[in-house]
Amino acid sequence: MKTILVIAFSDLAMDSRVHRQIRFLSERYRIIASGWKDPCVENVDFIPLPKVTPAHMIALSPLLLLRQFERYYWRQAAIVECLKRLSRIRVHLILANDIETLPLALKLAQGAKVILDAHEYAPGQVEDMWFWRLFFQKYKTYLCTAYIPKVDGMMTVSQGLAEMYERDTGVRPIVVTNAPDFEQIEPHWLDDRESPIRLVHHGKVSPSRRTENLIRMMELLDDRFRLDLILMEAWPGYVKRLQQIARRDERIRFMPPVSIKRVSQHLNQYDIGVHFLKPVNFNFLHSLPNKLFEFVQARLAVAIGPSPEMVRIVKHFDLGVVAQDFSPEAMARCLIALDAERINYYKSQSNRAARALSALENRATLLGLAEKVLGS
Repeated sequence: MKTILVIAFSDLAMDSRVHRQIRFLSERYRIIASGWKDPCVENVDFIPLPKVTPAHMIALSPLLLLRQFERYYWRQAAIVECLKRLSRIRVHLILANDIETLPLALKLAQGAKVILDAHEYAPGQVEDMWFWRLFFQKYKTYLCTAYIPKVDGMMTVSQGLAEMYERDTGVRPIVVTNAPDFEQIEPHWLDDRESPIRLVHHGKVSPSRRTENLIRMMELLDDRFRLDLILMEAWPGYVKRLQQIARRDERIRFMPPVSIKRVSQHLNQYDIGVHFLKPVNFNFLHSLPNKLFEFVQARLAVAIGPSPEMVRIVKHFDLGVVAQDFSPEAMARCLIALDAERINYYKSQSNRAARALSALENRATLLGLAEKVLGS
């Protein structure tokens, strides 16, 4: 049996995309998973990796301004430690997650094949933030142009991102979406006009995502609507800021996160999954997030902004409403126009589309790519 090393600088138990990679590949290969926390997948070996400390990044930041990108990368204490922990491993294939793992993977390969899952477009990650543009944008661009042409295969999450990577590097990734596993559950029907309409938004939050617009949207909605926010903080203090903004609206609740295995079942109690993401950077413009697919698995109606990748899916399967723009006012207008009958119709459409929009197709795509690269 051939061996695959999966590397990700993330919590492998909570990183749903990488967790699916590990599970799917473990069906046919011996898997060694390496990241911050154990994915806890049966028959998968785990090697813990250290985190990059902000203090060390700051200490090395002059190298970024001087465009000494190779020195910056290989002088990171975490990268040095990763090399020590992984250098004795011999595998047939390394699956590197995100561009930051790719130089490490290629150095470790020693004849092994390397696949990159780029996830999103690295040079456009948070380009709306000036300090990221100043310190990291050229660095990420360098890693892409210098290392991606050396890979044996590549994936990303949406068509627009795949096209940009091909333009920049000459390598065309395959698209593997963030769709979760298929869930065999029934819609929770909205039974009458008197019942509250329960809105939900979940996932990571940061200032770039402007989650406060959901709170401002609620100010424009009538008393039929309730909103639960199930948030994971990706920016220190941001959730507290949101709680402060929402403190006077009793219709808004902040709920604790749930495990990745229970997300869709937990969301099933709601009526509409809401997500409108202003395209303040390239990745947001071409966003196709896991939450959209989790709304579908939960059999919810969907309400989104006019993000082209998401619109294509929502329109094709008739899953819900699309606001004219990314403002709270536009989303509120869409929601106010809905009634129980229409919401239940969209829930039934999600039910019909759930299998097609699950990870089943992505599993076949990933296994097919591994077989092609390994030659078996």
